[in-house]
Amino acid sequence: MVTLTAATEPAPVNAAAVLRMAAITAGYGDEAVLRDVSLEIQLGEWVALLGPNGSGKSTLLYCVGGMLQPTAGEIDICGCALARDARAAKRLLGYGCPPERLPGLLTGRQCLEVYAAAKGIREIDADVLELMKTFALEPLLDQFVDTYSLGTRQKLAALLALIGAPKLIVLDEAFNGLDPASGRALKRHLLALVAARRVSVLLATHALDIVERHADRAVLLLAGRIAHVWNAVELSSLRSSGDGLEEAIALASEAHLGREALSLHHRDE
Repeated sequence: MVTLTAATEPAPVNAAAVLRMAAITAGYGDEAVLRDVSLEIQLGEWVALLGPNGSGKSTLLYCVGGMLQPTAGEIDICGCALARDARAAKRLLGYGCPPERLPGLLTGRQCLEVYAAAKGIREIDADVLELMKTFALEPLLDQFVDTYSLGTRQKLAALLALIGAPKLIVLDEAFNGLDPASGRALKRHLLALVAARRVSVLLATHALDIVERHADRAVLLLAGRIAHVWNAVELSSLRSSGDGLEEAIALASEAHLGREALSLHHRDE
């Protein structure tokens, strides 16, 4: 049984990039969803993944989490190749399971124990326990997950992603369903980890206010391809100018569609 007490900090990991995706193509059956996607995230970065429904955001996260094998390209986590050394790579990864995919027949406590055991640790990290208290999740730990509300499942999924002091935290719409106080607590926790260069965060989201306020980079995915990337300076400029990220996304989407149309025209000639 895993003890819900403070764990010791693991040795730091040195790598050129916390995440490196090189020319990734992936999909389901014969349908390619991601096409030639390359992305690097350095330690201490918060990167937001944007795009409309069906653009490939969740598929990209599934590839990083090792739940979907790309048909082409390579993924490294802190220098560990996911395809060749999945166990080592996943020990450095904190993946926020979608709330609907949490095991409903386990209790919250059992989920924490299973995740900790998979990371090879016997004690839950002190900062995770502190966040659990802030979430007021302790009284619900011995209830089955299928009795949890959406917000409670989101809290549990976030805690599971943080177990074992991962270097890369991957989250998919992690703030959906959270009450304002819990959402604020999770943002503060992630920001503190990023500021201390303990982790990097890859967040797929439609919540543009979170992106504008907290992300170091924003990556726009359209039809399975990276259409545009905004760096921290550009995001800050969008905030101060009042144009906003929503308008920037619309303009970048139009430009991308224009380039795609032109490319198709040249291929047809």
